[in-house]
Amino acid sequence: MVQFVEANGIRIAYAEDGPVDGPVLLMSHSLSASGRMWEPQLPALTDKYRVIRIDTRGHGQTEAPSGDYTLDQLANDLLGVMDALGIQEAHYCGLSMGGMIGQTVALIAPERFKTLVLCDTSSGYPPGGASMWDERVKAARANGLAAGLGGTIDRWFSPGFVKSAPDVIAGVREMIVATPVDGYCGCSMAISKLAVTPRLGEINIPTLVIVGEDDQGTPVAMSETIRDGIPGAQLIVLPVARYLANMEDVAGFNKALRGFLDAH
Repeated sequence: MVQFVEANGIRIAYAEDGPVDGPVLLMSHSLSASGRMWEPQLPALTDKYRVIRIDTRGHGQTEAPSGDYTLDQLANDLLGVMDALGIQEAHYCGLSMGGMIGQTVALIAPERFKTLVLCDTSSGYPPGGASMWDERVKAARANGLAAGLGGTIDRWFSPGFVKSAPDVIAGVREMIVATPVDGYCGCSMAISKLAVTPRLGEINIPTLVIVGEDDQGTPVAMSETIRDGIPGAQLIVLPVARYLANMEDVAGFNKALRGFLDAH
């Protein structure tokens, strides 16, 4: 069941599963998604963990203010949810944009995270990366998110998975189209300014990096940069999977995530 808190000036939606007295795991989704994308992970976690899936600003059922957002703002949204729910410290798992938010929180409020799981994400973009986001925002404003669905699905999932899992793909399409354009554009502008690679060495939190071997949006090299930058970080590469590795290789992803959490 979706619940709401007022935090950092907006109404933020979240879903909670698992034992109320279990260790808390916060989960943060990718751009153009919502907390629903973590449903394949729940059966592997909720016997022990209190799993809280947050809809990021501008996504799912969270408010979508107009204008550009920043990663510090998205990080403070997350911290606001933690404060509203009385959570002092938690495990954290974020994919793509969620991983960027996690890195940002780890730098501004490291005491709030017990562990950090960063999936199919980046710590920065090469020169010219911001212009790609400008183009995507222009296209979304002009045509809506539905117009780019085909390309998005191609980036997110391998062709074999698209053919073999039509029900999953249908649900993902629905999630993308439901994303407010203001939310997509606001978060895209936040992502476009990601530049934490030089500061990764400051993160002193047990960290696991997970990436799909064929992820084309945030390729393995970006995950290797994060692993090499954060002291002691581990990297697991899931064969074949693309960007939404948690949905394409559910068994491999869940094994990696649960094993890491239980070890800490």
